[in-house]
Amino acid sequence: MARLTIEHVSKTFATSRAVDDFSLDVEDGELVCLLGPSGSGKSTLLRMIGGFEQPTGGSIRIDGQDVTTLPPERRPTGMVFQSHALWTHMNVFDNIAFGLKLRRLGRAEIRQRVEASLELVGLADYGSRQTYQLSGGQQQRVALARSLVLEPKILLLDEPFASLDQHLRERLREEVRDIQQRVGITTLFVTHGQDEALALADRIVVMKDGRAEQTAPPDLVYREPQTEFVAGFIGSMNFIRSEIRNGLFQHGDFALPVTASDGPATLAIRPEAFSLSPSQRGDAATVLRAIDFGTHLMVDLQLFDGTRLKAMTEPGSAWTKGSRAAIRAKAYTVYRDNRVLQASAATAADPVPTRDHAHA
Repeated sequence: MARLTIEHVSKTFATSRAVDDFSLDVEDGELVCLLGPSGSGKSTLLRMIGGFEQPTGGSIRIDGQDVTTLPPERRPTGMVFQSHALWTHMNVFDNIAFGLKLRRLGRAEIRQRVEASLELVGLADYGSRQTYQLSGGQQQRVALARSLVLEPKILLLDEPFASLDQHLRERLREEVRDIQQRVGITTLFVTHGQDEALALADRIVVMKDGRAEQTAPPDLVYREPQTEFVAGFIGSMNFIRSEIRNGLFQHGDFALPVTASDGPATLAIRPEAFSLSPSQRGDAATVLRAIDFGTHLMVDLQLFDGTRLKAMTEPGSAWTKGSRAAIRAKAYTVYRDNRVLQASAATAADPVPTRDHAHA
């Protein structure tokens, strides 16, 4: 196991700054996901850790050793690419053994380590197969085995499941997590898929424009997003935009006290934080449609001012197109300039006021 330290790392391409003064400590055996949209700098950062790109500034250390200027082959890292990067003229065994042969290990040791790696990724009998005979998921397992066989201190995964279908992605990410925990290897995993990050990570780093917007365990990133960008990027979020005047959020359906100066603000509420009840008021929210996902019902609503919302309810709830609903919110966050102004976890007895309930 190993500890990774990234300090004030930046990377500039011509006039574009891909990574901007980024710092992060990754502990022994920790799995950290770098999550963000395309262009957020996550893959560039991973390539700098692996030695495939040189930072414009800052330092990268592994177990206290500065590896910032070392080439990839001299770093104690193993990288798995989205494209697998397998050699098609070699069979599975030779693909995995290639790095060990470069290290001039004995034939018996190479065989033992390759077979152990194949066993680890669930491909014990696949050594003699050609890579083009494998499915996409099997090729990705071979790529993982090829990295692990070198016994790196740090494992780097760059969107390894992006080209696979959803069911295979879900299965492989669980297998990778299981392997990572059994081996105990410190791992950085780049993805733009929030489900992968929430399912895999010990901590998530949400990136935007080359910087970390928030670094925290998955449950905190989801439940306590520290910026409006994170709130919108992780999970489903309802945003209601208005302004604060005289200590009150000014919206006909959601009026609540906010301790902040006057000015524009955004109210953010998760679909599962809503509760719905039938309403007879003509200005109550209108149900546009209800989608049954089996475990829950997702209700698409429109407020009197045209704002669209999504609310999660129990399966089998009798919400149909055109019906009217009174909305209560049990938790919310208020943002301004991408930062939290106020967060609340209201109880059912003290919900966020709505038009229907305020005039009941």
